[in-house]
Amino acid sequence: MPDYKNIKFELNNGVARIIFNRPPLNILNIEMMKEINKALESLLDEKSLKLVIFSAEHKAFSAGVDVGEHIGEKGIEMIKVFDEIFRLMIKVGKPTLAVVNGACLGGGCEIALFCDMVVASDNAKFGQPEIQVGVFPPIACMILPQIISQKKALELILTGTLITANEAEGLGLVNKVVPPEQLESEANNLISKIAVLSAPVLALTRKAALIRYHKECIDYLTEIEVFYFDQLMKTEDASEGLKAFLEKRKPQWKNK
Repeated sequence: MPDYKNIKFELNNGVARIIFNRPPLNILNIEMMKEINKALESLLDEKSLKLVIFSAEHKAFSAGVDVGEHIGEKGIEMIKVFDEIFRLMIKVGKPTLAVVNGACLGGGCEIALFCDMVVASDNAKFGQPEIQVGVFPPIACMILPQIISQKKALELILTGTLITANEAEGLGLVNKVVPPEQLESEANNLISKIAVLSAPVLALTRKAALIRYHKECIDYLTEIEVFYFDQLMKTEDASEGLKAFLEKRKPQWKNK
């Protein structure tokens, strides 16, 4: 099994675990996202695979994608590597579960919400704050209006407001919320229910439920990459917002 610097990867008895391990906040840089993709690619031919779990060590699930890697040529590579995570999740074709503790923001939140199921501790916070630094969350823009009401989805995306795990559960974004000390046992309870089932039947059932949605996702990812760079990243305010964040100051919007 390959060595990983920013994640841990395990595969046992049909259950794969991708564990974010980039302290302190598991911020997703290009190197880390490439490791996630390498782990997912290794699962493409695992016929006995039943479940893929995303979880994290340290005090946050993930505080999002490295803002510094949004800028210039690195930004083009970043969005392509990031989007590949979701393409591969679809290609692997097996049920996915996010186990969330602490901050689950930006790109980290998008990974969690793209999973089929989410179990969270009651100290978890979910949010897409990208709008506050002059960009938008492409995956959240795609999936949130599909899985919650359009009005609430737009409120979260357009304001960058963070919500609690209990609020996320109320919106249908999270399956179960438990105290932090019960998170592992609650996740294991759900995992055990899936691990005893047939791998091909699980895959086919999931495909039947999501086939139309996933086809739309693939088309969307291709389109949004062009939109993100040909329009959003050519605005002055996108550059200003990212620069202001890195300089730890409030952005001075030019509305251009």
